[in-house]
Amino acid sequence: MAGLMLVVGVVAAVRAYHPVVAAVELLVFAVLAALFSPLVFPRSLTAAEARERSARDGRPVVYWRPGCRYCLRLRLRLGRRAGRAHWVNIWRDPDGAAAVRAVTDGDETVPTVVLGDEAVVNPEPAWLRERLRS
Repeated sequence: MAGLMLVVGVVAAVRAYHPVVAAVELLVFAVLAALFSPLVFPRSLTAAEARERSARDGRPVVYWRPGCRYCLRLRLRLGRRAGRAHWVNIWRDPDGAAAVRAVTDGDETVPTVVLGDEAVVNPEPAWLRERLRS
């Protein structure tokens, strides 16, 4: 999706009539591509790896997928604290997708946060920030 946004930005810039408009369009699409890129998120783990680490350190597991605006909202509002959670990309890990389906009655609604026995679908960023304080 990020690559597509960048291509659209280049095409829009090439077709622009004025160089300033072209530069602005390209910049807007480049920023959008960066925001929707998986690179904005901490390194993804497998679901098994994330569950194991969470059991050891008590940190939450966040299930997400690229292109999800709610995942992006959560990630950006967590700021530097995002690295304290264990992130699982459900599009890369079928076990992670299955874990989300088990919690959400069969669908793959993300972000889904699991901490111990508690699972929250699309949590408020403040809720997760509070759990990442320690």
